[in-house]
Amino acid sequence: MKEYKTLNDITYGIIGCAFKVHKALGPGLLESSYESCLNYELTETGFFVERQKELGLIYNEVKMDFGYRLDLVVNNSVIIKIKSVEALAPIHKAQVLTYLKLSKIKLGLLINFNTVDLKDGIQRLIV
Repeated sequence: MKEYKTLNDITYGIIGCAFKVHKALGPGLLESSYESCLNYELTETGFFVERQKELGLIYNEVKMDFGYRLDLVVNNSVIIKIKSVEALAPIHKAQVLTYLKLSKIKLGLLINFNTVDLKDGIQRLIV
């Protein structure tokens, strides 16, 4: 198995797995379908993946009980937000940026699987 040392190596591997899932399934399915299959591919490739990871919120030094969940977190260093929508909206990008800020993770991928060509549905976000 390939060793993923840098964030670029990790995102390259993630995107490769996403393309494999998109090629097999095509557009138009539920987000949960893509999430499950991408989780499987990433794990099979050798990544450490946390699915539906809880994200705590601390406000005014008080931990709030909210049900925020990150779709996938890969190698404790990349958040993946999976969408299956007609078009990504600015709020989708804002949501990932907020998740990055709250989690103190620096890099996120916003992936919209509901595209004919997956490269048009991938955004790399850094804080």
